[in-house]
Amino acid sequence: MTQGGGAIGMRAPGALESVGKPAPDEKPRRGALWAWVIFGLGFLYFFLPLVATFEFALGHPTGPVKPEPSLRYYENVVLDPRSEFFPRLLFSFGVAIATIILSIAIIVPTAYWVRLRLPRLRPIVEFITLMPFVIPPVVAVFGLIRTFSGPPFPLMDTTFGSTIVLVGAYTILSFPYMYRAVDTGLRAIDIQSLTEAAQSLGAGWPRIIVGVIFPNIRVALLSGAFLTLAIVIGEYTMASFLGSKTFGPYLSLLGQNKAFEPAGVSIISFGLTWIAMGAIQFLGRGGQRIQVGGAR
Repeated sequence: MTQGGGAIGMRAPGALESVGKPAPDEKPRRGALWAWVIFGLGFLYFFLPLVATFEFALGHPTGPVKPEPSLRYYENVVLDPRSEFFPRLLFSFGVAIATIILSIAIIVPTAYWVRLRLPRLRPIVEFITLMPFVIPPVVAVFGLIRTFSGPPFPLMDTTFGSTIVLVGAYTILSFPYMYRAVDTGLRAIDIQSLTEAAQSLGAGWPRIIVGVIFPNIRVALLSGAFLTLAIVIGEYTMASFLGSKTFGPYLSLLGQNKAFEPAGVSIISFGLTWIAMGAIQFLGRGGQRIQVGGAR
């Protein structure tokens, strides 16, 4: 009986684990629900103004008298041969591409060398890249005009020269965003091991940066490129004082003379900018990451 009672009193191996086991935690579900709620509120916060702008560009303002909605104001912007919408926007895209290339060429080697060999200079480099937040664009552009209006570099005498100055100014404006994007990408990889492995295979410094570092921080470069593109397309102050025919001054001038066309231009430029960003993202997705010496 004792043995039988002992046998009866014994429990299955997993029984003790099941006794007192708490119910499934619902906190992850609640957290996911709140995340979707916050995402929906943020989406509405940014999406509703776009809807209102699109409706206003249809000639449907608020007031007692409301004309019939029409796409003629969009047509005035796109189809009018006197419109400078596409030339200005394409010129801004060209300036943005040049700015992105120049910014990457400056920031990537600098951030790479600081993290690899000069980590003590990192606070100084970060402070320098934050200077565009400290110096107002009006002050910066007048300094550029004064510097490059006479010898030894009279760049302001020609349109091409003023465009070069504008690209340089936009490159400086992109430093805070591009540097932090690149620095975050470099943190995610072991640049010390990659550099030593590439050097053991006979690669020089240019080959290491272009063939090893660039492919491994492609996502970070795309993030910085997106921000730079958005800055260049909408920038007004520097382009206006430098006399450049970019999109920002055109949009401001159109808003002074028209009522509904500026809203239509804003919607069209918003869509084209997102298409350009999508194209950059698509072009950056091709191929696998190259680790060392071009081996996939």
